[in-house]
Amino acid sequence: MDQGINQQRRRFFGTAAAAVAATQFGLAGSASAQPLAAAAGSAPNAGTDGAGRQFSAAAPSFGTLKQIDAGLLNVGYVEVGPAGGAPVILVHGWPYDIHAFADVAPALAAKGYRVIVPYLRGHGTTRFLSDATVRNGQQAAISLDILALMDALKIPKAILGGFDWGARAVCVIAALWPERVKGLVSVSGYLVININNGATPLRPSAEHQWWYQYYLATERGVAGYTKYTRDFAKFIWQTASPKWKFDDVTLGRSAAAFANPDHVAIVVHNYRWRQGAAPGEARYDELERRLAAGPAITVPAITMEGEANGAPFPPPASYRAKFTGKYEHRDLGNGVGHNLPQEAPQAFIQALLDVAAM
Repeated sequence: MDQGINQQRRRFFGTAAAAVAATQFGLAGSASAQPLAAAAGSAPNAGTDGAGRQFSAAAPSFGTLKQIDAGLLNVGYVEVGPAGGAPVILVHGWPYDIHAFADVAPALAAKGYRVIVPYLRGHGTTRFLSDATVRNGQQAAISLDILALMDALKIPKAILGGFDWGARAVCVIAALWPERVKGLVSVSGYLVININNGATPLRPSAEHQWWYQYYLATERGVAGYTKYTRDFAKFIWQTASPKWKFDDVTLGRSAAAFANPDHVAIVVHNYRWRQGAAPGEARYDELERRLAAGPAITVPAITMEGEANGAPFPPPASYRAKFTGKYEHRDLGNGVGHNLPQEAPQAFIQALLDVAAM
Protein backbone atom coordinates (compact mmCIF):
# COMPACT_ATOMS: atom_id res chain seq x y z
CA MET A 1 0.00 0.00 0.00
CA ASP A 2 1.21 3.52 -0.75
CA GLN A 3 2.76 4.85 2.46
CA GLY A 4 0.98 8.21 2.21
CA ILE A 5 -2.42 6.57 1.88
CA ASN A 6 -1.60 4.21 4.74
CA GLN A 7 -0.65 7.12 7.01
CA GLN A 8 -3.91 8.90 6.18
CA ARG A 9 -5.85 5.78 7.09
CA ARG A 10 -3.92 5.49 10.33
CA ARG A 11 -4.68 9.09 11.28
CA PHE A 12 -8.38 8.81 10.40
CA PHE A 13 -9.05 5.53 12.16
CA GLY A 14 -6.68 6.31 14.99
CA THR A 15 -8.80 9.36 15.78
CA ALA A 16 -11.96 7.27 15.62
CA ALA A 17 -10.50 4.59 17.87
CA ALA A 18 -9.38 7.22 20.33
CA ALA A 19 -12.93 8.54 20.46
CA VAL A 20 -14.17 5.07 21.34
CA ALA A 21 -11.44 4.61 23.93
CA ALA A 22 -12.22 7.96 25.50
CA THR A 23 -15.63 6.67 26.51
CA GLN A 24 -14.27 3.43 27.98
CA PHE A 25 -12.71 4.32 31.34
CA GLY A 26 -10.74 1.73 33.31
CA LEU A 27 -11.20 1.31 37.04
CA ALA A 28 -8.28 0.79 39.37
CA GLY A 29 -8.65 -2.12 41.77
CA SER A 30 -6.78 -3.58 44.69
CA ALA A 31 -5.58 -7.14 45.01
CA SER A 32 -8.37 -9.29 46.38
CA ALA A 33 -10.15 -12.60 46.05
CA GLN A 34 -13.85 -13.34 45.89
CA PRO A 35 -16.05 -16.30 44.99
CA LEU A 36 -17.15 -16.08 41.37
CA ALA A 37 -20.67 -17.05 42.32
CA ALA A 38 -20.86 -14.19 44.79
CA ALA A 39 -19.89 -11.74 42.07
CA ALA A 40 -22.48 -13.05 39.65
CA GLY A 41 -24.99 -10.37 40.51
CA SER A 42 -22.80 -7.42 39.52
CA ALA A 43 -20.83 -6.42 36.46
CA PRO A 44 -18.84 -7.76 34.82
CA ASN A 45 -20.16 -11.21 35.74
CA ALA A 46 -23.60 -9.88 34.99
CA GLY A 47 -24.73 -6.87 33.08
CA THR A 48 -26.77 -5.23 30.36
CA ASP A 49 -25.84 -5.19 26.71
CA GLY A 50 -26.18 -2.16 24.44
CA ALA A 51 -29.79 -3.05 23.69
CA GLY A 52 -30.71 -3.08 27.38
CA ARG A 53 -30.97 -6.86 27.69
CA GLN A 54 -29.88 -8.44 30.94
CA PHE A 55 -27.49 -11.35 31.08
CA SER A 56 -25.82 -13.07 34.01
CA ALA A 57 -23.22 -15.72 34.67
CA ALA A 58 -24.18 -19.23 35.65
CA ALA A 59 -22.30 -20.81 38.53
CA PRO A 60 -18.87 -21.50 37.06
CA SER A 61 -16.77 -24.57 37.70
CA PHE A 62 -13.93 -22.41 39.02
CA GLY A 63 -13.63 -21.72 42.70
CA THR A 64 -12.27 -18.28 43.52
CA LEU A 65 -11.82 -15.19 41.40
CA LYS A 66 -8.68 -13.29 42.37
CA GLN A 67 -7.34 -9.82 41.51
CA ILE A 68 -3.73 -8.66 41.36
CA ASP A 69 -1.92 -5.57 40.10
CA ALA A 70 0.31 -6.58 37.20
CA GLY A 71 1.91 -4.11 34.82
CA LEU A 72 -0.72 -1.72 33.48
CA LEU A 73 -3.61 -3.75 34.85
CA ASN A 74 -5.42 -5.05 37.86
CA VAL A 75 -5.92 -8.56 36.50
CA GLY A 76 -8.86 -10.79 37.30
CA TYR A 77 -7.94 -14.47 37.23
CA VAL A 78 -8.79 -17.86 38.61
CA GLU A 79 -6.21 -20.13 40.18
CA VAL A 80 -6.78 -23.80 40.87
CA GLY A 81 -4.49 -26.58 42.02
CA PRO A 82 -1.72 -26.75 44.59
CA ALA A 83 0.37 -23.60 45.10
CA GLY A 84 3.54 -25.64 44.71
CA GLY A 85 2.47 -27.33 41.50
CA ALA A 86 4.12 -26.75 38.12
CA PRO A 87 2.46 -23.58 36.77
CA VAL A 88 0.22 -23.64 33.71
CA ILE A 89 -1.21 -20.42 32.28
CA LEU A 90 -4.20 -20.66 29.94
CA VAL A 91 -5.14 -17.69 27.75
CA HIS A 92 -8.55 -17.20 26.13
CA GLY A 93 -9.45 -15.45 22.88
CA TRP A 94 -12.20 -13.25 21.49
CA PRO A 95 -15.16 -13.34 21.82
CA TYR A 96 -14.57 -15.82 24.62
CA ASP A 97 -13.47 -15.69 28.24
CA ILE A 98 -11.92 -17.77 31.00
CA HIS A 99 -14.77 -20.30 30.86
CA ALA A 100 -13.30 -21.72 27.67
CA PHE A 101 -11.05 -23.56 30.16
CA ALA A 102 -13.77 -24.48 32.66
CA ASP A 103 -13.14 -28.20 32.11
CA VAL A 104 -9.43 -28.00 31.36
CA ALA A 105 -8.27 -26.13 34.48
CA PRO A 106 -9.85 -28.37 37.16
CA ALA A 107 -8.62 -31.51 35.41
CA LEU A 108 -5.03 -30.22 35.35
CA ALA A 109 -5.33 -29.09 38.96
CA ALA A 110 -6.40 -32.60 39.92
CA LYS A 111 -3.12 -33.83 38.43
CA GLY A 112 -1.12 -31.49 40.62
CA TYR A 113 -0.63 -28.47 38.38
CA ARG A 114 -1.05 -24.89 39.52
CA VAL A 115 -3.39 -23.52 36.85
CA ILE A 116 -3.94 -19.81 36.26
CA VAL A 117 -6.55 -18.47 33.85
CA PRO A 118 -6.60 -14.67 33.47
CA TYR A 119 -9.15 -12.38 31.91
CA LEU A 120 -7.49 -10.48 29.08
CA ARG A 121 -7.54 -6.68 29.10
CA GLY A 122 -11.05 -5.52 28.26
CA HIS A 123 -12.63 -8.69 29.66
CA GLY A 124 -14.20 -9.72 32.94
CA THR A 125 -12.84 -8.11 36.08
CA THR A 126 -9.51 -7.04 34.55
CA ARG A 127 -9.16 -3.25 34.73
CA PHE A 128 -6.57 -0.66 33.77
CA LEU A 129 -4.85 0.94 36.74
CA SER A 130 -4.95 4.36 35.07
CA ASP A 131 -7.66 6.11 33.07
CA ALA A 132 -4.84 7.67 31.05
CA THR A 133 -3.52 4.36 29.67
CA VAL A 134 -4.22 3.86 25.97
CA ARG A 135 -6.83 1.16 25.41
CA ASN A 136 -4.57 -0.82 23.13
CA GLY A 137 -5.32 -4.26 21.72
CA GLN A 138 -2.14 -4.95 19.74
CA GLN A 139 -0.35 -8.26 20.14
CA ALA A 140 2.71 -6.91 21.97
CA ALA A 141 0.57 -5.21 24.62
CA ILE A 142 -1.54 -8.29 25.32
CA SER A 143 1.51 -10.55 25.47
CA LEU A 144 3.27 -8.25 27.92
CA ASP A 145 0.15 -8.37 30.11
CA ILE A 146 0.69 -12.11 30.53
CA LEU A 147 4.37 -11.65 31.34
CA ALA A 148 3.48 -8.96 33.89
CA LEU A 149 1.02 -11.37 35.51
CA MET A 150 3.73 -14.03 35.71
CA ASP A 151 6.02 -11.49 37.37
CA ALA A 152 3.34 -10.40 39.83
CA LEU A 153 2.68 -14.02 40.77
CA LYS A 154 6.44 -14.71 40.96
CA ILE A 155 6.28 -17.37 38.25
CA PRO A 156 9.61 -17.45 36.41
CA LYS A 157 8.59 -20.13 33.91
CA ALA A 158 5.31 -21.81 32.94
CA ILE A 159 3.59 -24.07 30.48
CA LEU A 160 1.46 -21.83 28.26
CA GLY A 161 -1.68 -22.75 26.34
CA GLY A 162 -4.13 -20.68 24.34
CA PHE A 163 -6.41 -20.25 21.37
CA ASP A 164 -7.37 -17.28 19.18
CA TRP A 165 -5.99 -14.08 20.79
CA GLY A 166 -4.61 -16.31 23.52
CA ALA A 167 -2.69 -18.50 21.07
CA ARG A 168 -1.14 -15.38 19.57
CA ALA A 169 -0.10 -14.11 23.00
CA VAL A 170 1.53 -17.37 24.06
CA CYS A 171 3.29 -17.71 20.69
CA VAL A 172 4.69 -14.19 21.06
CA ILE A 173 5.99 -14.95 24.55
CA ALA A 174 7.53 -18.25 23.42
CA ALA A 175 9.20 -16.55 20.45
CA LEU A 176 10.60 -13.50 22.27
CA TRP A 177 11.03 -14.76 25.84
CA PRO A 178 11.66 -18.54 25.58
CA GLU A 179 13.30 -18.55 29.01
CA ARG A 180 9.82 -17.96 30.50
CA VAL A 181 8.20 -20.94 28.74
CA LYS A 182 8.53 -24.60 29.67
CA GLY A 183 6.19 -25.75 26.92
CA LEU A 184 3.58 -24.37 24.54
CA VAL A 185 0.19 -25.54 23.26
CA SER A 186 -1.20 -23.31 20.53
CA VAL A 187 -4.48 -23.83 18.72
CA SER A 188 -4.13 -22.96 15.02
CA GLY A 189 -0.37 -22.89 15.21
CA TYR A 190 1.97 -19.93 14.77
CA LEU A 191 -0.28 -16.87 14.95
CA VAL A 192 2.29 -14.10 15.33
CA ILE A 193 1.22 -11.12 13.21
CA ASN A 194 3.49 -9.40 10.71
CA ILE A 195 1.69 -6.08 10.64
CA ASN A 196 3.37 -5.16 7.35
CA ASN A 197 1.48 -7.96 5.62
CA GLY A 198 -1.86 -6.38 6.51
CA ALA A 199 -1.76 -4.22 3.41
CA THR A 200 -1.61 -7.21 1.07
CA PRO A 201 -5.07 -7.94 -0.39
CA LEU A 202 -6.42 -11.47 -0.42
CA ARG A 203 -8.79 -13.17 -2.84
CA PRO A 204 -12.44 -12.15 -2.27
CA SER A 205 -13.35 -15.51 -0.74
CA ALA A 206 -10.58 -15.09 1.83
CA GLU A 207 -11.37 -11.43 2.50
CA HIS A 208 -14.97 -12.41 3.20
CA GLN A 209 -13.83 -14.45 6.19
CA TRP A 210 -12.50 -11.28 7.84
CA TRP A 211 -15.76 -9.35 7.51
CA TYR A 212 -15.85 -8.37 11.20
CA GLN A 213 -12.47 -6.64 10.96
CA TYR A 214 -13.77 -4.38 8.19
CA TYR A 215 -17.05 -3.90 10.05
CA LEU A 216 -15.22 -2.75 13.17
CA ALA A 217 -13.17 -0.32 11.08
CA THR A 218 -16.35 1.75 10.65
CA GLU A 219 -18.27 3.80 13.19
CA ARG A 220 -21.39 1.86 12.23
CA GLY A 221 -19.51 -1.28 13.23
CA VAL A 222 -18.50 0.17 16.59
CA ALA A 223 -22.09 1.18 17.28
CA GLY A 224 -23.31 -2.24 16.18
CA TYR A 225 -20.85 -4.14 18.30
CA THR A 226 -21.62 -1.97 21.30
CA LYS A 227 -25.36 -2.52 20.91
CA TYR A 228 -25.32 -6.20 19.98
CA THR A 229 -22.27 -7.53 21.83
CA ARG A 230 -23.87 -10.78 22.94
CA ASP A 231 -25.49 -11.38 19.53
CA PHE A 232 -22.15 -10.68 17.89
CA ALA A 233 -20.43 -13.26 20.09
CA LYS A 234 -23.15 -15.82 19.39
CA PHE A 235 -22.77 -15.37 15.64
CA ILE A 236 -18.98 -15.67 15.80
CA TRP A 237 -19.30 -18.81 17.93
CA GLN A 238 -21.75 -20.33 15.43
CA THR A 239 -19.62 -19.58 12.40
CA ALA A 240 -16.25 -20.40 13.97
CA SER A 241 -17.54 -23.65 15.51
CA PRO A 242 -20.48 -24.68 13.31
CA LYS A 243 -20.89 -28.11 14.94
CA TRP A 244 -20.58 -26.96 18.56
CA LYS A 245 -24.00 -27.20 20.24
CA PHE A 246 -23.59 -24.64 23.00
CA ASP A 247 -26.62 -23.42 24.96
CA ASP A 248 -27.74 -19.99 26.13
CA VAL A 249 -26.37 -20.57 29.64
CA THR A 250 -22.90 -21.26 28.25
CA LEU A 251 -23.06 -18.20 26.01
CA GLY A 252 -24.38 -15.99 28.80
CA ARG A 253 -21.67 -17.09 31.18
CA SER A 254 -19.00 -15.86 28.78
CA ALA A 255 -20.96 -12.85 27.51
CA ALA A 256 -20.93 -11.48 31.05
CA ALA A 257 -17.20 -10.83 30.60
CA PHE A 258 -17.93 -8.38 27.77
CA ALA A 259 -19.62 -5.93 30.14
CA ASN A 260 -16.11 -4.70 30.97
CA PRO A 261 -16.00 -0.91 30.40
CA ASP A 262 -12.93 -1.23 28.14
CA HIS A 263 -14.15 -4.18 26.09
CA VAL A 264 -15.33 -2.36 22.98
CA ALA A 265 -12.28 -0.11 22.83
CA ILE A 266 -9.85 -3.03 23.12
CA VAL A 267 -11.63 -5.14 20.49
CA VAL A 268 -11.94 -2.25 18.05
CA HIS A 269 -8.30 -1.27 18.43
CA ASN A 270 -7.11 -4.86 18.04
CA TYR A 271 -8.74 -5.29 14.66
CA ARG A 272 -8.10 -1.77 13.40
CA TRP A 273 -4.44 -2.12 14.31
CA ARG A 274 -4.22 -5.42 12.45
CA GLN A 275 -5.61 -3.72 9.33
CA GLY A 276 -3.26 -0.75 9.61
CA ALA A 277 -6.30 1.40 10.32
CA ALA A 278 -5.15 2.46 13.80
CA PRO A 279 -1.61 2.99 15.09
CA GLY A 280 0.07 0.99 17.79
CA GLU A 281 1.98 2.61 20.63
CA ALA A 282 5.59 3.68 20.16
CA ARG A 283 6.56 1.78 23.31
CA TYR A 284 5.90 -1.48 21.45
CA ASP A 285 7.51 -0.56 18.11
CA GLU A 286 10.74 -2.49 18.68
CA LEU A 287 8.86 -5.62 19.77
CA GLU A 288 6.60 -5.40 16.72
CA ARG A 289 9.65 -5.07 14.44
CA ARG A 290 11.05 -8.25 15.95
CA LEU A 291 7.72 -10.04 15.57
CA ALA A 292 7.38 -8.92 11.95
CA ALA A 293 10.55 -10.89 11.22
CA GLY A 294 8.73 -14.09 12.23
CA PRO A 295 11.02 -15.33 15.02
CA ALA A 296 11.22 -19.08 15.52
CA ILE A 297 9.78 -20.82 18.57
CA THR A 298 12.44 -23.01 20.15
CA VAL A 299 10.59 -24.34 23.21
CA PRO A 300 8.74 -27.69 23.18
CA ALA A 301 5.44 -27.12 21.41
CA ILE A 302 2.26 -28.82 20.28
CA THR A 303 -0.06 -27.15 17.79
CA MET A 304 -3.66 -28.24 17.31
CA GLU A 305 -6.45 -27.73 14.79
CA GLY A 306 -10.10 -28.71 14.70
CA GLU A 307 -11.49 -30.11 11.45
CA ALA A 308 -14.58 -27.87 11.65
CA ASN A 309 -12.79 -24.60 12.45
CA GLY A 310 -14.86 -21.99 10.62
CA ALA A 311 -12.49 -19.12 11.42
CA PRO A 312 -9.57 -18.29 9.11
CA PHE A 313 -6.44 -20.24 10.03
CA PRO A 314 -3.11 -21.04 8.37
CA PRO A 315 -2.45 -24.59 7.11
CA PRO A 316 -0.08 -26.46 9.43
CA ALA A 317 2.52 -26.89 6.69
CA SER A 318 2.84 -23.12 6.40
CA TYR A 319 4.17 -22.72 9.94
CA ARG A 320 5.99 -26.01 10.55
CA ALA A 321 9.41 -24.39 10.06
CA LYS A 322 8.64 -21.82 12.78
CA PHE A 323 8.92 -24.50 15.46
CA THR A 324 12.56 -25.52 15.76
CA GLY A 325 12.46 -27.38 19.08
CA LYS A 326 10.57 -30.54 20.02
CA TYR A 327 7.31 -30.28 18.14
CA GLU A 328 4.11 -32.08 17.22
CA HIS A 329 0.95 -31.08 15.36
CA ARG A 330 -2.42 -32.68 16.10
CA ASP A 331 -5.55 -32.55 13.97
CA LEU A 332 -8.86 -33.19 15.71
CA GLY A 333 -11.94 -34.65 14.06
CA ASN A 334 -15.46 -35.18 15.40
CA GLY A 335 -16.65 -31.71 14.40
CA VAL A 336 -14.25 -29.77 16.67
CA GLY A 337 -14.14 -26.11 15.72
CA HIS A 338 -12.32 -22.93 16.69
CA ASN A 339 -12.86 -23.00 20.47
CA LEU A 340 -10.93 -26.23 20.84
CA PRO A 341 -10.32 -26.17 24.64
CA GLN A 342 -14.05 -25.90 25.34
CA GLU A 343 -15.19 -28.21 22.54
CA ALA A 344 -12.53 -30.89 23.08
CA PRO A 345 -11.16 -30.35 26.60
CA GLN A 346 -9.71 -33.85 26.98
CA ALA A 347 -7.59 -33.43 23.83
CA PHE A 348 -6.35 -30.04 25.03
CA ILE A 349 -5.57 -31.42 28.49
CA GLN A 350 -3.61 -34.28 26.96
CA ALA A 351 -1.61 -31.89 24.79
CA LEU A 352 -0.62 -29.85 27.86
CA LEU A 353 0.40 -33.00 29.73
CA ASP A 354 2.39 -34.24 26.76
CA VAL A 355 4.21 -30.95 26.14
CA ALA A 356 5.14 -30.86 29.83
CA ALA A 357 6.86 -34.22 29.35
CA MET A 358 8.74 -33.26 26.17
